[in-house]
Amino acid sequence: MRPEIIRLLNENQEFRLFVRQNPQWYRKLSRDPSALQSLEKEANYFYGRTFPQRVERMQSNLGLAMMMMEMLKMGQDTVAQTQETFSS
Repeated sequence: MRPEIIRLLNENQEFRLFVRQNPQWYRKLSRDPSALQSLEKEANYFYGRTFPQRVERMQSNLGLAMMMMEMLKMGQDTVAQTQETFSS
């Protein structure tokens, strides 16, 4: 493998870990050093950094927050009803 590719992998720990988990990239980079852009795209997809993945994660978190808000609201309603029952 070319020294500049080895240096890049040593400088960027995420790329290095990605290549270790996907050994076919050793061969690809050794044969075609210009495949670094493809490596970056694949690594971003692997680590969930693409725009659609971020949007999906945000929607999931928002849905979870909305569900928690509904649960808290239902809990407050239940407490209010219980207090009304005891005060009557």
